[in-house]
Amino acid sequence: MSQTTHPQAPPRRWPDTFRDRLTAPLPEFKELLSVAWHGGFRPDIGDADQIPVLRGGGLPRAATGETVVTWVGHATYVVQIKGLTILTDPVWSRKIPGVRQRLTPPGVAWSDLPRIDAVVISHNHYDHLDAPTIRRLPKDTPIFVPARLKPWFTRRRFREVVELDWWESASVGEVRFDFVPAHHWSRRSIWDTCKTLWGGWVIGESVYFAGDTAYGERLAQIGERYAGLDLALMPVGAYEPHWFMKHAHVNPAEAVQACLDVGARRMATMHWGTFVLSGEPLLEPVELTRAEWVSRGLNRPDLWDLAIGESRTITP
Repeated sequence: MSQTTHPQAPPRRWPDTFRDRLTAPLPEFKELLSVAWHGGFRPDIGDADQIPVLRGGGLPRAATGETVVTWVGHATYVVQIKGLTILTDPVWSRKIPGVRQRLTPPGVAWSDLPRIDAVVISHNHYDHLDAPTIRRLPKDTPIFVPARLKPWFTRRRFREVVELDWWESASVGEVRFDFVPAHHWSRRSIWDTCKTLWGGWVIGESVYFAGDTAYGERLAQIGERYAGLDLALMPVGAYEPHWFMKHAHVNPAEAVQACLDVGARRMATMHWGTFVLSGEPLLEPVELTRAEWVSRGLNRPDLWDLAIGESRTITP
C-alpha cells in the first residue's frame, strides 16, 4: 500500500474532539426519548418480504477497464475498480447493537468474495463499523479510516491502517482514496461522542461513497473538487421523523439533490431495506427516490435502484 499524501509516520497529532466539524447540534436525550416513546423508530415491517433480494449468482468480475458495484445491503458495497476489490462499510452480521436483526440477508455470501484489496470506513456508528465482520478480514488488509479511528483497528492487530482528515488521500495500486466531508457525527459509546471523524470517500476519482450524511453545503464542495464523477452511492433511508433525523440523514429528495450537487452522472441507492433505524415505511425510501428522480426529468437508467445482491457496470 502506498500513501500519496500525508505520511502516517510519525503518528499524527489529532484534536481531542471533532465537535467543531458539526453543522447542527446533536439531539438531546429528551428528544431521543420522545421519539422512542411515540414509536418514531418502530415502523410496520410486514412488507419486508417485498424488499428485492438477488442472491445465489456469486459475484460478477469486472473486465479490464470496467467498474462494477454490487449492493450487499445497507451501506455495504463491493466496488471493483482498476483491478481492485474494495468494500465500503462492510456489515455481514445478522444483528448489530441497538436494533432488530437485519431484514434481508447480505446480497453476497462472504465465501463468494475474492481477496479484498481495501476497505473504506465512513464513521464509527455500529451500522457502518461492524466488529464481527472486520474480524473476518486478513490482518494485512489495507483499511482507510477517518481521523482518530486507527487505534480501533490496530487494537485488533490490523497492520495496514491509514487514517485521514477531510480532503486527504492515499492509494493502493492505481486507485486513489480521497476522504471527503459529510454532515454527520460519530459515537461508539456514551464517552466518545465526536472523538473520531466522519465523512465519505471518492474512490478512484470515479465513485463517491457518501456513508451517512445530512444535506448541506459540503456536498457541493465535493462536486467542485471532483469533476466528472461517474457514480454516487447515496443513502436514501433512515429519515423519519424528519425533524429529528434531518441533521444526520438525507431523505430521498435530498439524496437526489446531493447527487446533483456532487456532479455524479449516476446514483445508486443504499441505506434502506436492511436495518430498521427510523420510522418511515420500509419501501418508501426507494419509491420516493424513483418519484423524485423522474419528477426532475433525470435520465431514468442513471438511477440504479438496486436490489440487494444486484450489480451494475460502468463501462469505459
